[in-house]
Amino acid sequence: MVKNLLTDALLKYSSSSIMVGNLALTKWREFLQNWQQKNMLMLAATSLGGWALFTGISGGTAQAQVQISPMVIQAEANQRPAEGVIYVKNMTNEPFRARVYVQPFTYDRDAGFQSLQSSPTDLSPYLQFSPGELTILPGATRRIRLISQLPPNLPDGEYRVVIFTENLKEINSTDINGNAISIRGKVGSTFYVRKGNVSPRLTVDSAQLNTTAKKIQLLVKNTGTASALPTANWTLKREGKIIRSGQIPPTAIVAQSDRNFLINLVAPDQPEITPGEYELTGELVWSEKSQSQTVPFNLNLAIPQTAATALR
Repeated sequence: MVKNLLTDALLKYSSSSIMVGNLALTKWREFLQNWQQKNMLMLAATSLGGWALFTGISGGTAQAQVQISPMVIQAEANQRPAEGVIYVKNMTNEPFRARVYVQPFTYDRDAGFQSLQSSPTDLSPYLQFSPGELTILPGATRRIRLISQLPPNLPDGEYRVVIFTENLKEINSTDINGNAISIRGKVGSTFYVRKGNVSPRLTVDSAQLNTTAKKIQLLVKNTGTASALPTANWTLKREGKIIRSGQIPPTAIVAQSDRNFLINLVAPDQPEITPGEYELTGELVWSEKSQSQTVPFNLNLAIPQTAATALR
């Protein structure tokens, strides 16, 4: 049995989630705890410009296996092909072999990154890429070239795809029941191609407290015709006094969708969250055609006694 280990990079960049084939999440968590006692495999963001696939032995330092950049490519296809290049660097002392393939994707409000079987925004039919398989010598870097030609009669809009680089070397282990399984790690770069005059339109809709996760869910809506990758600077006040402040890392939100941005309320050496009325202020910040865009927000948030107790 082969399972794929994937992180959301894309992003989320802000919410690194793990998805493993059709394995139930609860069973996967149990398996992962058991498996990590022997091995370690993780996908981690090295910067906004790239991802690294790490592998190593628990109790030691994880060693980067392969680094991929950039994580996000945006291009326009107005009367000309849209092009991009992904760089894959082998960080190990042995050859690295991987296959390259593409899938349509979206971002779910709560679950984050999700690959799809089909989508009206799928760029795959209009995309050529090469190579389809990589062998990279130690320390070397290979390029994956992308070129997209959108038909003139295709409706204006944004078309997207994720380009996966999947390690062909399997990691053998056992699940919680002692069954032998194999795991393959993969990382992805997202490719967005815009046709016509399209752009995102972001608004902050609401804020509510998730006591189970001990976080504030900031619901951001994108009613525009293109995706965006905003950060969120925020401040939580009570009676004019700052209780918490911070920044949510860049979080992808596709056109005509919404997404919960999460604000962590549990922090060491910070004032206790007590019942009462709070004010959540801040701004979304992102870049659109090399121009900085901002959307301010100011929301009221009530924290009842039961919720304040749960946050302790």
